[in-house]
Amino acid sequence: MILNGFFMPFKAFTDYLLLEKNYSLHTVNAYDKDLQEFSLFAKSEYGDSNIDAVNYSQIRSWIVKLVESKISNRSINRKIASLKAYYKFLLKTSQIEFNPLLKHKALRTSKKVEVPFSENEMAMVLNEFHFDDTFEGIRDYVIIELFYSTGIRRSELINIKLQDIETSNRTLKVVGKRNKERVIPLLESVHDNLSSYLNKRNELMKIDDKEYLFLTKKGVKIYETLVYRIINEYFSKASNKVKKSPHILRHTFATHLLNQGANLNAVKELLGHSSLASTQVYTHNSISELKKVYVKSHPRSKK
Repeated sequence: MILNGFFMPFKAFTDYLLLEKNYSLHTVNAYDKDLQEFSLFAKSEYGDSNIDAVNYSQIRSWIVKLVESKISNRSINRKIASLKAYYKFLLKTSQIEFNPLLKHKALRTSKKVEVPFSENEMAMVLNEFHFDDTFEGIRDYVIIELFYSTGIRRSELINIKLQDIETSNRTLKVVGKRNKERVIPLLESVHDNLSSYLNKRNELMKIDDKEYLFLTKKGVKIYETLVYRIINEYFSKASNKVKKSPHILRHTFATHLLNQGANLNAVKELLGHSSLASTQVYTHNSISELKKVYVKSHPRSKK
């Protein structure tokens, strides 16, 4: 197999990630890059690029080098996670007898604070801002509305195909991480705006990527940086928050649902999370709202 343009020495492992674990090619490339990097380090420091038989002290020396090079702890932890997954695979396939990273503890990282947009900020963008009555204007509005009303990921939005929209019962099928499919209901307003967008889409002079829902004005599939620019452009006018991205809209979707009393399990299914632990990240802001209601409403709070 060839990824990144060259033969992979970790072919069995990457095949396992692609075919059995259903990881995306992008994720597998990231794992491969980390393994390649450590392999080069092992060769330069110990004269052998075969990392199957290294010990923890050798891995530790790589970690020290990464820390000294000012790489963030979060990035270092990701690289070590790639190594750990590789050694777990070698154990699983009986190629080694001991995982050198078995007792390794991740480096401490500062907790990422992702502040969702407020309901007022969302209302300002969706209800007060002017969107041109053009292909791009209507497309941008639908993209923002779809993010906020479904909580889908940027990669999921980019890969929506026309066949994934079920007009008869107003649902959308998306393919999430590890190729897991889920069906999400669409609000009536979202469905209607999608129809308006499709009418504009049909007026494009040329369409190359016919199967995909969201296109550029040149008729090709929309891409990640463009989606990010769309979100950042509009929300920069409505919010002073540092981070304005599709992921913050996903965070906003979950937070606003929980604030309104939505069941945690239901939000988990809508987001496509495999466990509740992932969804519980979004409960922090909901607890803040509950505290406000509690203090305002409880009889003892006024004494």
